[in-house]
Amino acid sequence: MNAIINNIEIIKAKTTKINDVDFDNLKFGHVFSDHMLECNFKDGKWQAPKVVPYQAIALDPSAKIFHYGQSVFEGMKAYKDANEDVWLFRPLDNFKRLNISSKRLAIPELPENYFMDGLKTLLQVDNGWIPKKDGSSLYIRPFVFASGGGFHASPADAYKFIIATAPSGAYFSGKVKVLIEEKYSRSANGGVGFAKAGGNYAGQFYPTQLAIDKGYHQVIWTDDNTHEYIEEAGAMNIFVRINDTLITGPTSDRILDGITRKSIIELAEAEGISVEVRKISVQEVVAAAKDGSLKEMFGAGTAAVISPIAGFGYKDADYDLPELDDTYASTLKKRITDIQTNKAEDPFGWRYKVE
Repeated sequence: MNAIINNIEIIKAKTTKINDVDFDNLKFGHVFSDHMLECNFKDGKWQAPKVVPYQAIALDPSAKIFHYGQSVFEGMKAYKDANEDVWLFRPLDNFKRLNISSKRLAIPELPENYFMDGLKTLLQVDNGWIPKKDGSSLYIRPFVFASGGGFHASPADAYKFIIATAPSGAYFSGKVKVLIEEKYSRSANGGVGFAKAGGNYAGQFYPTQLAIDKGYHQVIWTDDNTHEYIEEAGAMNIFVRINDTLITGPTSDRILDGITRKSIIELAEAEGISVEVRKISVQEVVAAAKDGSLKEMFGAGTAAVISPIAGFGYKDADYDLPELDDTYASTLKKRITDIQTNKAEDPFGWRYKVE
């Protein structure tokens, strides 16, 4: 039976998969909810979005996503608190960044109400899929891609916007060892590194596998020109703590303007932690590791929030970071997750209630 919520048409799934899901043992991004939001761009405009059953997508072999890579995405989470209220974290930032990414790849930008009303409606329909267990959340993946066909190298004339969701358990990365990259680049000046474009991640897989083959878990990306400055950690922004100062690189054409990154900077400053946004040279990090002033390194992103780095490799040498009892990483992660899950006050206005 069809319905309308928030001016969004809803086509309900005939059956639910929820009873087959073990919510106490959820892998990240492996189980998908009953419904998804779908919206098509054709005839020069975005059509009305709909909530439909989660399903496979049929595409013509000439669809330009396959040939020219017009594809962008976002990563978000929905949380359910003790009162079963549902919360998002800085969702308008995700919406704005999706359109920034789309513009760079010549994809038509979405209207804000299509994104926000569509997302809220989807979460209301699949409310039961939002886990209640501490540390768990509903991972949200909005994405846009070229569905229009043709082998000619030009932007497509049709696109598809989808929001799919996946209940996920707590994300534990363990002790991560990383390799500072000396040859390959994640992105370049004038490129699309600042956008969440699918191709950015495809280009990371090969160098990352080379690092894994050497016994590391991830790569720390360096600048494309000299490889003298660290920029990102795998698919995350990176922070370095030298003595009691937290340092992260400035955003640029090459570095994603991470929402978790921005939140950590604001939280750290509010906690009285000294923060510097500047270039960080590899030599500075190596020297700090040698003299003992390098206290912490961690990645920051939606999935793990903060992922501590236990050690790094560079030029055939390995450097271990100290094991501290009280870290900036643990303090800031707890502050962010407490705000996200409505366990603490939100003086920044980041939390968004889904009603």
